Amino acid sequence: MRNVVQASLITTFRCNAKCGMCNIWRFPTRPEEELDPMHYEKLPDGLRVNITGGEPMIRDDIEDIFRIMYPKSSLLELSTNGYFTDRIVRIAEKFPRILIRVSCEGLPARNDTLRGTKNGFDHALRTILELKKTKCRNIGLSVVISDKNVDDLLYLYQLCVCLDVELANCVMHDSWYFHTTNNAIEDREKAVRIETAFVKALLRSKRHGLRNRLKDCGRAWFNRSIARRLAGNVPNYRPPCGALTDFFFVDPRGNVAPCNGSDEEWIIGNLKDSSFEDIMNSDRAKKAMEKVKTCDKDCCFIVTDRHDMVRRPWKPILWVLSSKVRLWLGLPVGI
Repeated sequence: MRNVVQASLITTFRCNAKCGMCNIWRFPTRPEEELDPMHYEKLPDGLRVNITGGEPMIRDDIEDIFRIMYPKSSLLELSTNGYFTDRIVRIAEKFPRILIRVSCEGLPARNDTLRGTKNGFDHALRTILELKKTKCRNIGLSVVISDKNVDDLLYLYQLCVCLDVELANCVMHDSWYFHTTNNAIEDREKAVRIETAFVKALLRSKRHGLRNRLKDCGRAWFNRSIARRLAGNVPNYRPPCGALTDFFFVDPRGNVAPCNGSDEEWIIGNLKDSSFEDIMNSDRAKKAMEKVKTCDKDCCFIVTDRHDMVRRPWKPILWVLSSKVRLWLGLPVGI
């Protein structure tokens, strides 16, 4: 438990989007069964915390959750589809030091098709523009990369550079959390080709400020893992999984689990019934840890790469430096 530094709080399974790669919206929680905000008080201080869903802004008591977690967290993040602009802006004004990422799967037509929303891109962009008027500075879009939207990836990145906001990204997965086993990459060649071009664009970052360009280089290292997953034939392409040692999840009903990538939810306890310390030191936690160690899913989540970069910084640093030299010499980047 001393190693755990990150928590993802899945505050609801309710969602106003109908994403093709995620079926959470087909299995919504009822408001009365969702964890009362007071139970989040049991979580330890100093965690990096992601408030997510479903769509977390659907909860009427979402501000209560932020009020509890804001002083407790080393960094508090909101993952949202951006549809409820006024609510999101109100959160940003009350808790300005949070990180906000607005989901967007591509330019307008592709985004709205993949997310099953009407004018979803419009809402996402409007939310970003309104957030830029607040004191909240750590804002940006986020994209789930697949062969179905990779054509728009570089355009989304260029848009974020022009807006001077971040672009977070992950890659499509199957799991209990997404309620699907059908997320197959069909056109791997195209996906890898464009993802590799994205890695090069990150390494050649045109962002303002050294810090922002360095962050893009870190993202290039993570997207190297994404390119390998999209290729589908690179075993052990990512660092060892940190589920339950570096991070954990809390579902809307209060169940604590190692991750959101397993085929079934490995519940180790519930915040309604036990203290966080007792849950993490329970026999169920030990059994779940054994499952994590033998899991062969090879998920590609930023949380795993982020912690590995902190532990072994020389690996991304050497790769970034060598890749920049190769780009300067006109040679392929080693993916």
